[in-house]
Amino acid sequence: MREILHIQGGQCGNQIGSKFWEVICDEHGVDPTGRYKGDGSSDNQLERINVYFNEASGGRYVPRAVLMDLEPGTMDAIRSGHYGQIFRPDNFVFGQSGAGITGLKGIIPRARS
Repeated sequence: MREILHIQGGQCGNQIGSKFWEVICDEHGVDPTGRYKGDGSSDNQLERINVYFNEASGGRYVPRAVLMDLEPGTMDAIRSGHYGQIFRPDNFVFGQSGAGITGLKGIIPRARS
């Protein structure tokens, strides 16, 4: 069986990735807490669930994902969102200062010269 590691980065990548996980959870019958609540009409829901998810203790399914950003704001929004509980805390990798002002840091010293 194939296993996919989903890597999403930056504000845009994480916002798109967050929606991706909502769709994948819906397709596989996984609720926002990571529990299987499938409709029972499709054997494929459980048959291929391990492509995107690891089964954790207590029958929870956790996305096989790494979420990265240079600032914590987007990560906080995902964690507090509808599907935020589905990720493990160690799925999140983030810094404390963003890249948004990086361009200005390069321009301002030139202007002073």
